[in-house]
Amino acid sequence: MAFQVAVCGPAEATETERAIAFDVGRLLAGRGAVVVCGGGTGVMAAVAAGARSAGGLVAGVRPGPSREDAAPDLDVVLATNMGEARNAVIVWSADAVIVVGGSWGTLSEVALAMRRGGVPVVSVAGWRVVDADGREVPGIAHVASAAEAVAMVCDGYPG
Repeated sequence: MAFQVAVCGPAEATETERAIAFDVGRLLAGRGAVVVCGGGTGVMAAVAAGARSAGGLVAGVRPGPSREDAAPDLDVVLATNMGEARNAVIVWSADAVIVVGGSWGTLSEVALAMRRGGVPVVSVAGWRVVDADGREVPGIAHVASAAEAVAMVCDGYPG
């Protein structure tokens, strides 16, 4: 079975976030990983385009009842009609989670991945979660580049 990596990030992404996401998708495809994302705009569209550019496979998990508004570079579109609850499907379908940038929806995916446990969660240019004393909450690896994120989730995978 293929190694599946969820890539999460805001629909309203910055140019920097989109560029990082494109590189994440391209690099994951180069490693043979399947990309799972929300299938919309912003980071989701950029990671799909990056993976597609390198011949990768991308599945988009949409919140609505149809596939009509899906990003153009997806290979598979799952119309869930679940709204934001679809974030659980994205996270639970992955062997690892890479987060690019930050938004409330992205933060929910991070929280779901952390609650799930047992999967690496790596953030590039994303929000940092701190406790009441301002200390960073452990468990989320923060890296500076797409290459570091992909290496962290893929190294050691036998596929």
